[in-house]
Amino acid sequence: MLAKMEGLLEQGYPFLVAEVDNQVAGYAYASAFRPREGYRFLVEDSIYVAADFRGRGIAKLLMQTLIEQCTALGYRQMIAVIGDSANEPSIALHRQLGFEQVGLLPNVGYKFDRWLDSVLMQRALG
Repeated sequence: MLAKMEGLLEQGYPFLVAEVDNQVAGYAYASAFRPREGYRFLVEDSIYVAADFRGRGIAKLLMQTLIEQCTALGYRQMIAVIGDSANEPSIALHRQLGFEQVGLLPNVGYKFDRWLDSVLMQRALG
């Protein structure tokens, strides 16, 4: 994870870490959606909050800050690729922050002995 964080920071993307009582409670970062030049104003968000810290508003604070930082960096759109259509908390969080569902890729991932959909959500920045 440290190598991922360092790599993203070296490329100029924001990487946020939330700490509670000296413990990592969660993180959020932006990365390239696609490497091609035509997508240079588009970022994909990733967010994770540890189970013990969920329900405290950490995810919302991380995402709000990530959106603000990406906007300040000149990005115009943010994409969320949510790896399970049953992940209602993540879908609800993104909706609350202005994302709209723009696509669904059924049964494209396999994890925990089951097939998963990917939900695509998008939000304008700036």
